[in-house]
Amino acid sequence: MARVLLAGESWISQSTHYKGFDSFSSTTFETGADAFIAAAASQDIEIEQIYAHDVPNSFPRTVEALSAYDVVILSDIGYNSFVLPNEVWLRGRRTDNPLESLVSWTRAGGGLMMAGGYLSFQGFQARANFARSPIAQVLPVDLLTSDDRVEKPEGADCSVVSGEHEIAQAWKGEAPQLLGYNYVTAKPDAQVVATVGDDVLLATRQVGEGRSLVWTSDIGPHWCPVEFLEWDGFAPLVGGMLRWLGAGRTS
Repeated sequence: MARVLLAGESWISQSTHYKGFDSFSSTTFETGADAFIAAAASQDIEIEQIYAHDVPNSFPRTVEALSAYDVVILSDIGYNSFVLPNEVWLRGRRTDNPLESLVSWTRAGGGLMMAGGYLSFQGFQARANFARSPIAQVLPVDLLTSDDRVEKPEGADCSVVSGEHEIAQAWKGEAPQLLGYNYVTAKPDAQVVATVGDDVLLATRQVGEGRSLVWTSDIGPHWCPVEFLEWDGFAPLVGGMLRWLGAGRTS
């Protein structure tokens, strides 16, 4: 069975509660990938998730380690989490750069996907910071160097613009509106499959022997609302994207 790795799409929140004279704090762990993972499972595709707090020290750092996977998805997890493992950040030691490895792995036949979010592409206050990272060269889009969020609380329509594309064949009917996305522009050799408003939503690219894909909105709330996740076309779309990237392989 093909192996798909999802890095990120989780967070830890700490709250302080004030009750008159007294206060106390609480901590919660949440993940935004459950609906996406379930949609993939309904398409007979299993996804392994590395939670965001584990990415610095657990994400595969070499091409050899990445070769265990057919598809790698980066979702709402920034550049720093990949280049600042404990060896570097705490102990000042050299180590492999997993983003450089991802580039080589993709060119050699891997399937790389980036999904949108506050820590995807450039993200909130440009903190995701992928514009000058190694993987920028293999994505199908060019990134801003500033905050690239487009918030659409009123909703934004999605449209298929490349009906002949394999993924477009998996797009079933009219999709619900999205509530935001990261603004990017398609590279000359990319194929834009779908747009949100007038901007790129889904684009693909052949990269050497491999493939790359971007989905510029969330794979869960808030930009991707419950109505979208419950749309009967969501699971086929997820399956279509992952199969195009290589999840249809059996060896």
